[in-house]
Amino acid sequence: MEHEMKLQPASFEKIRRGGKTVELRLYDEKRRAVAVGDSIRFTKVDSPTETLTGRVVELLVFPSFAELYAAVSLRDCGYSEDELADASPDDMDAYYPREEREKYGVVGIRLELIES
Repeated sequence: MEHEMKLQPASFEKIRRGGKTVELRLYDEKRRAVAVGDSIRFTKVDSPTETLTGRVVELLVFPSFAELYAAVSLRDCGYSEDELADASPDDMDAYYPREEREKYGVVGIRLELIES
């Protein structure tokens, strides 16, 4: 099955260059439909004609981003060496309200880039 998701420019470029192999999302109804082996076509939000496709190789489901951050390599999540010291689960506050994270939980979608 193929899914479609949008990405902010920085995340889009990190995935394209191989510097990000785990996409962090809310584990809501849309993401619960994603399974290992599925593909996800990502669209760059500020340039909808730019897309890339990844194959889902693993789903990392956790109750919170704090638990996900503790269990997954933050480099895989797109943090650079310079950003690691300041990386925090609170970084995700900019994307998902706390109430939604508590309601749904979170997922790290490990990807293998198949088309960029």
